[in-house]
Amino acid sequence: MRPQCGGSPFCSLRTQRVEARIVNHPGHPRQWSLAAQLMALQLAVVVLLLGAGLAGAYLQVADTSEDRAAKVSVSVASTIAEMPAVLQALDDRDPSETLQPLAERVRVRTDTDFVVIMSPTGTRYSHPDPTRIGHTFIGTIAPAAAGGTVIETYTGTLGPSVRAVVPVRSDGEVVALVSVGITTSQVSEVLATRMPLMVGFAVLVLLAGTVATWLITSRLRRQTHGLGSSELQAMYDHHDAVLHSVREGLMVVDVDGRVHLINDEAGRLLELGPDDIGRRVDELGLPEDLAAALSSGERREDELHVSASRVLVLNQTSTQWQGRHLGTVTTLRDRTELEALTGELDRARSLTDALRSQQHEAMNRMHTVVSLIELGHQERAKAFAVDGLHLAQRLTDDLVSSIKEPTLAALLLGKASEAGELGIEFEVEVEGELPEGVFEARDLVTIVGNLVDNAFDATQNRTTGRDRPARVEIGLHVADGRLHVDVVDSGDGPPADTSIMFTRGWSTKSSSGEQAHGLGLALVQQTVHRLRGTIEVRDEEGAMFSVELPFSLDPTANRDEVTDATSSRG
Repeated sequence: MRPQCGGSPFCSLRTQRVEARIVNHPGHPRQWSLAAQLMALQLAVVVLLLGAGLAGAYLQVADTSEDRAAKVSVSVASTIAEMPAVLQALDDRDPSETLQPLAERVRVRTDTDFVVIMSPTGTRYSHPDPTRIGHTFIGTIAPAAAGGTVIETYTGTLGPSVRAVVPVRSDGEVVALVSVGITTSQVSEVLATRMPLMVGFAVLVLLAGTVATWLITSRLRRQTHGLGSSELQAMYDHHDAVLHSVREGLMVVDVDGRVHLINDEAGRLLELGPDDIGRRVDELGLPEDLAAALSSGERREDELHVSASRVLVLNQTSTQWQGRHLGTVTTLRDRTELEALTGELDRARSLTDALRSQQHEAMNRMHTVVSLIELGHQERAKAFAVDGLHLAQRLTDDLVSSIKEPTLAALLLGKASEAGELGIEFEVEVEGELPEGVFEARDLVTIVGNLVDNAFDATQNRTTGRDRPARVEIGLHVADGRLHVDVVDSGDGPPADTSIMFTRGWSTKSSSGEQAHGLGLALVQQTVHRLRGTIEVRDEEGAMFSVELPFSLDPTANRDEVTDATSSRG
């Protein structure tokens, strides 16, 4: 799983809108922004829902109005059918004289459109239009003539209407029919009075939905910088490709000190994985000074830091968006190989300087020997020529015979020459034999070389005990599958808190030295831990460093253990 960004506006992921936007090619229409598309979609949905709701409400009101008209018609017709005056009028020679005024009074009072009283065969006794009295009723009457009730919407002489037809009984026999109706135009008038309220409510809902949609899309537009969906997709694809292909490690930390993003290279350099995203920097198990730098929020340029297994160059800058501090963006470069080569180059230069000094000394000794011979002092010339050579030869023989690793032997011989040049007494004690190849030569050079260099510096820069001779002692002891390295100097001794000696920046050199001062002991500790060894410091009238490294006679096993130790920290 690759570390992902998660829509953060940080650094390159927050590249300025003008630079980050995918430029439209000529002839291609400008895409709607994602926010605009969302707003259009939301408004369309709101309008569709409101339209459907309004139509449903209209149909509901229409059905309710028709049902009400039908119930009113049945009620009025049934009431008229039970009136005694109607039965009495039916016995008259001309029922219309009595029934017409009665029907009109009821029609006006009940706000219906027509009240028609008729014979069982449909001959009208009353009608709102008196000219139609005596004519046949237009509509369905058969069920009512049989004693039932008819409810229907029918187009009669007054137009479409909702009507009811009920029988008038006398001694159980149907003697007349009563029809009461309400025209559909009156029903429509009821709907018309209610529609403005429904439309007004729909408009209010539409306005509220529009405002809410505008607020949401405005926020989205700010967050997406007005980019369209394809532009966001293209930007994401490009940024993702860059993040996972760039050779520098990239790490984004938010204002709360939590890891927001790490690319592949940063994960490799810091031995972190996707699960570490979202964790606080101080929970990642990084060295204290490196964790402090990553979570400080301060601007840093080309700082050297030591992680569990690497030397890193750190650059860090804070990010802001619209005046708001978002966190920091850190880039990391691996300088492990370069630092190792630089150390080897420094030691080679020291050895070269020592050899150059010895060359001058040898030339002086040779001139002296020649002069003594010319003066006839052959014996004195011989004694002068071999004086001191047996000590150097003995050191060489001891190292070559006991240390089968030629790189380490050469390093110590070079340091012996350098010590002589610096006026430092240099003593090497070797017990046991260190087989060749059990350790990587570079690791041994890093540990022993930096410890000896630190001892030389501590001895030369001491502020107390200058009456004592400047002296550096090295002990190499091989026993029970372990290499013990002891380096003792005659300097001022370690500080009370020895742990600070292994932090980046601590050095026995003066502050006017090289920029890389303060990495030597940190590299020693890093290498010792990677080899699953231990390192201790104590005060022995000077500083005494004790390193213990386990090893196997199978070099492959040693390398496998180192690999396991390194991967276990990831």
